[in-house]
Amino acid sequence: MTVQENSPPLDTADLSIPLDRIVSALKASRDRARTITPRSAYARDLPNQENAGRVLKELFAALFPRHGGGQDATDKGIDYFVGNTLNSALRQLRGLLSQELRFTFALEQRADTAIDGIVASIVRDFAERLPDIRESVILDARAAFDGDPSAKSLEEVLLSYPGIKAIYYHRVAHQLFRLGAPIVARIVSELSHSSTGIDIHPGAEIGSSFFIDHGTGVVIGETAVIGERVRLYQAVTLGAKRFSVDESGALVKGAPRHPIVEDDVVVYAGATILGRITIGRGSVIGGNVWLTRSVPAGSHVLQAQPIADSFEAGLGI
Repeated sequence: MTVQENSPPLDTADLSIPLDRIVSALKASRDRARTITPRSAYARDLPNQENAGRVLKELFAALFPRHGGGQDATDKGIDYFVGNTLNSALRQLRGLLSQELRFTFALEQRADTAIDGIVASIVRDFAERLPDIRESVILDARAAFDGDPSAKSLEEVLLSYPGIKAIYYHRVAHQLFRLGAPIVARIVSELSHSSTGIDIHPGAEIGSSFFIDHGTGVVIGETAVIGERVRLYQAVTLGAKRFSVDESGALVKGAPRHPIVEDDVVVYAGATILGRITIGRGSVIGGNVWLTRSVPAGSHVLQAQPIADSFEAGLGI
């Protein structure tokens, strides 16, 4: 049953729902979870997707005011819009970062007296990198325009291409990840993933003029390194072949385990490239190829050619 807007409050007694028992069971579940996450950190406020989404929308409007809502066509009017919008976005970002650091400091049992200064430093450094983020996204959009015969304008690409939306989100997330805000960065990457079907870990290093055509199902792992002018098609995976464990059997975090893709590489739909291998500059990886070894520059890696035959007048029977 869908509860319509303005419907009267749900009377659980009428439905014989044992609300007290359910509330008690949920509390017991939270208590069990605290054996995994220390109580000091578990109860803290955390950054959330809704607030992060507003920040991303306002940042996009500040970087691309004609595409993001700036209506005044004069330079002075656009500058005012950009400054006002950027101020709002950065203030909200500061709140998200404060929530993340208060959680992580409590988790690590560190004194939180330095948090405000650290957050201010992250916000300042991030803001100073925004012009570079914009330049990178413009180069990505240009690569999409040049590489897609159906693209009619850069405006169309910036406004509607899922690959461009995903790489914009990634370039924001990557800077936050590098500056020490991995939770907010992961939230940003998940917003992109849920919106576009493209899953890029914020730790991945991606060069300029990057184009993901169509994009649905693309996965790029945390330690992947991608060079300049690389093009990927839908359902490409740049993943890990295996996970290292320590002496206790726990996974080793952060170890290089994803591919290095050098400049000017094209990877066609459905290709799976696994492990810390190198795809040499200018290579072409064909559709549905499964690759777990490095290939030199200029390689063409394709599936075995299918054999076609015809049976006419009983031939071959």
